[in-house]
Amino acid sequence: MRSNEEILNLFENYLAQLQLPEEPQQLYSPIIYSMSGGGKRIRPVLLLLCCEAFGGDVQSALSVASAVEMFHNFTLLHDDIMDNADVRRGKPSVKAQWGDNVAILSGDTMLIYAYRLLSQAPEAKLPRIMEIFTSMALQVCEGQQYDMDFEQREKVSVVEYMQMIELKTSALLAGAAMIGAVMGDASEEDCRKVYRYALELGLAFQLQDDLLDSYGDERLGKKIGGDILEGKKTCLMLNAMSRATEQDRELLRTTHLEPNLSNEEKIARVKTIYDKYGVPHLIEQQISIRFDRALAILDSLEIAPERTEHLRSFARNLMGRKK
Repeated sequence: MRSNEEILNLFENYLAQLQLPEEPQQLYSPIIYSMSGGGKRIRPVLLLLCCEAFGGDVQSALSVASAVEMFHNFTLLHDDIMDNADVRRGKPSVKAQWGDNVAILSGDTMLIYAYRLLSQAPEAKLPRIMEIFTSMALQVCEGQQYDMDFEQREKVSVVEYMQMIELKTSALLAGAAMIGAVMGDASEEDCRKVYRYALELGLAFQLQDDLLDSYGDERLGKKIGGDILEGKKTCLMLNAMSRATEQDRELLRTTHLEPNLSNEEKIARVKTIYDKYGVPHLIEQQISIRFDRALAILDSLEIAPERTEHLRSFARNLMGRKK
């Protein structure tokens, strides 16, 4: 079985050989720019690892993995328009480089092209793969809408937030894993288990991302406190709001709007409230619970334990864990 790095190299080589049209240039250049812009290729790598874990032919799954990556990058193009984001992966976003109209149309083309890549799957497996892919795509859109809805609502529960990130973030990872299992001829029960493994892992990853935004290290290349300065309803904010006094809740609601406070003072004030109610520890507990659940699911698959080792390694790498 190939290692995670070997799978990634195999996928990158395939992606580099994809022949996208050159004209009209304004339509396809942003797609090439987006697809070659780096990224960890988390979803296609997991798809291929799941395929191989069940004894499938990874070569036959490369087009399907590319469809998942194309869809993921399509969502990023449209996300940047909705978020008015000028930077993506350390470079100008497609929106910033070409404008909103081009980003919309190129994104639409990526979605269509993803289905073209998907259609190259083996005929016998195509209906099931199409069903999973389409359901996954709809869930991502539903999650994005809930995320936008939450920006306008004063009160959002922790449960609602978890449901939102399950749709917006985890469903794509879980769908990719399930498609990989289908490509490997896994049983329907194992396909469902692999889906749940990736769903739990995706939730752990998003919770950790929220935590690192406030408590991470800028040496990792991420500015600390961005969510606080935007007043975003993250898992930290919502857990704090559910535990705080009314006085502290008011500070959580309004600190990012205070004109007389520096960014550093705003971040420090909110983190003091988080620490007061033990929020970082609560989130760390949830991350560990989700991560442990994901690994436990692998133990129940109907394949030899050694065939799941690369899936365990994938999970540890994703979460930055050594054990």
